[in-house]
Amino acid sequence: SYERTCCYFGRKSDSVVVSVGYRLAPEHPYPAQFEDCLTATIHFMRTAQDYGVDPSRIIVCGDSSGGALTAAVAQALVNRRDLPKLRAQVLIYPFLQAVDFNLPSYQQNEQMLFLPKERALALGLKYLNKDLSVIKVVDKVSHIPEDLQLKYQKWVSPDHIPPEFKTRGYKPSTTRTFSKELYTLFKPVLDPVFSPLLAEDSVIAQLPEAFILTCEFDVLRDDGLLYKKRLEDNGIKVTWCHLQEGFHGTI
Repeated sequence: SYERTCCYFGRKSDSVVVSVGYRLAPEHPYPAQFEDCLTATIHFMRTAQDYGVDPSRIIVCGDSSGGALTAAVAQALVNRRDLPKLRAQVLIYPFLQAVDFNLPSYQQNEQMLFLPKERALALGLKYLNKDLSVIKVVDKVSHIPEDLQLKYQKWVSPDHIPPEFKTRGYKPSTTRTFSKELYTLFKPVLDPVFSPLLAEDSVIAQLPEAFILTCEFDVLRDDGLLYKKRLEDNGIKVTWCHLQEGFHGTI
């Protein structure tokens, strides 16, 4: 389904495009997808000249869950001294956090076509090979203990979303009771490989410059806005494109 898109990118940008056919969930649960993308990226970085590619000009790119994989791969490579540095990362309406499913964009676009909130949660649970029945309680109880809530609020909070994105029917969410059972079930989502927005500043500060595309009618819009802020707060150059009439999957 992505062949034409990749060919278009290659043709229009005069680039070599490598599309990674990573293993899919639920047959191959997380983190097989990340491991495949990282392995393929490292191999290409080591052999780039065989394809006529300058090793200093390699960019990683992905959309939606592929945006999460892109961000996670870029983070995994920051301390590698045996490889060239990535030139840039391109994140197209990326999924980047599983801490707060009540951000303004999740509320405003809860019933949006293509990726309604419930479908987004179901896809994440399938990725982890978890029971989909917990979707019913996610809005009622919290899967984040209080100490981690305080830590993550620095990075994942409606307070960091610009006011112009809160005008369309957003209501600040009320405090929810913590569920230890839900936390145990969801613990893998707090790994930066799954939620790249939760990486420490020491990692974020070493990332390559980024292009981030967000769409107004997308539950994942605020993930992109929050990552943009984190990158910029750590001195990383970001080129941001927001499609005011855009929706998830628009590419």
